[in-house]
Amino acid sequence: PGIAISGNAARPGDRILVSGTMGDHGVAIMSLRENLTFETTIRSDTAALHGLVAAMVAAVPCIHCLRDPTRGGLATTLNELASQSGCGMVIAEKCIPVNGQVNAACEFLGLDPLYVANEGKLVAICAAGDADPLLAAMRAHPLGKDAAIIGEVITDPHHFVQMDTSFGGRRVVDWLTGEQLPRIC
Repeated sequence: PGIAISGNAARPGDRILVSGTMGDHGVAIMSLRENLTFETTIRSDTAALHGLVAAMVAAVPCIHCLRDPTRGGLATTLNELASQSGCGMVIAEKCIPVNGQVNAACEFLGLDPLYVANEGKLVAICAAGDADPLLAAMRAHPLGKDAAIIGEVITDPHHFVQMDTSFGGRRVVDWLTGEQLPRIC
């Protein structure tokens, strides 16, 4: 009661957080389905997030948005939230946590980890002043130990999601086009 979290509540100046590394589930499923072997085991991140969410809401009751980045990965999730909220987003590539093995597998397979499915991660958007306390609450929970602030919500009439790249440029992070790989469901 009294909690109003919605996909259309992101506002310019808000911060964007993720609860952990991106792409683990999709790469784990793909490696099993296609009998791909890597030097280390890539495990699915499937998890029930209710405990993490309860800890987050207890720390910051006025979280604006929560979403799971499953279908279409982080990129599609952020585009959905930007569209629903009527704003844009800028994320920083260097701030997005991606497991080294997942990143290597994506490079090998020609995939972008931003579009790979996650099953036990979430995206949260909150006011800038609530970002550090929310991050601390997330990191204090086992399912949020790798949480990170990855960007901010901006004013943008086109509702674009953009990424500051590690090379110093900026690119549009578009909606997923075509078939999601691997097809989870």
